[in-house]
Amino acid sequence: MGRQPFRLFCRLLWLGWVIISGMVSLSWFLRFKSSSESGGNETSSRIAWMQWMSRRFLAVLHVQVTITGEIPREGLIACNHLGYVDILVLGSVCPSIFVAKSDVRSWPVFGWLASRAGTIFVSRDTPAKVAVQLREMEQPLREGRPVILFPEGTSSDGSKVLAFRSSLLESAILTGASLTAAAIGYDLEGEGSVGTEVAYWGDLVLVPHLINLLSKKSVKARLSFGQARNPLHDRKQEARLLHEEVCLLHRNLFYTRNV
Repeated sequence: MGRQPFRLFCRLLWLGWVIISGMVSLSWFLRFKSSSESGGNETSSRIAWMQWMSRRFLAVLHVQVTITGEIPREGLIACNHLGYVDILVLGSVCPSIFVAKSDVRSWPVFGWLASRAGTIFVSRDTPAKVAVQLREMEQPLREGRPVILFPEGTSSDGSKVLAFRSSLLESAILTGASLTAAAIGYDLEGEGSVGTEVAYWGDLVLVPHLINLLSKKSVKARLSFGQARNPLHDRKQEARLLHEEVCLLHRNLFYTRNV
């Protein structure tokens, strides 16, 4: 316990440096980042910046990532959702565009990161906007960029995978993009509960949650990808099948952890 205040102080300073230097570096990425991977355009540069920033945030939080399966290079990726750490983990290993609920934009730190990384924000409570949101998702999918979606529509404590909403899965059907199931889980070193101290859901408040997480010694993230496949033609059937695939990957994460 004696080391926790010192650890927290150092990590808060580190986090501040990551944010300030990230603000400065974004303009560099947008202006000068041109490589065979990025293609030299703004969207690719924002994705590259997001990956760089995600890795730096994970370093501050002392999150170690273990991956099973092949990391998708294109198509729609559907993953279960525990909270903001998921975005950092996925963003660190899979250069992609995220789809997030609109209120994420107002979050401290992570809203800033998401908005500047080219995230597609969706309003899940406004069905009339679904057509516009689908068009936003279609463009990167047609360009061959990975797009990461959390079809549960909200985060949870990670003990189970909630039912999937099907509306935004239509983007893969319309574009013919591949679909890949993914599952994520965590182990918290030392005392503490993943369900309340890593997962961010329900009535938890972001800043106190983040400060508490910064005080932890380390976190192990386990990320598993399934096989890419063509989407079904019916989005509701697709939602059920995709949910089954994510649930299987999720169960395997817990199985391999306990073996």
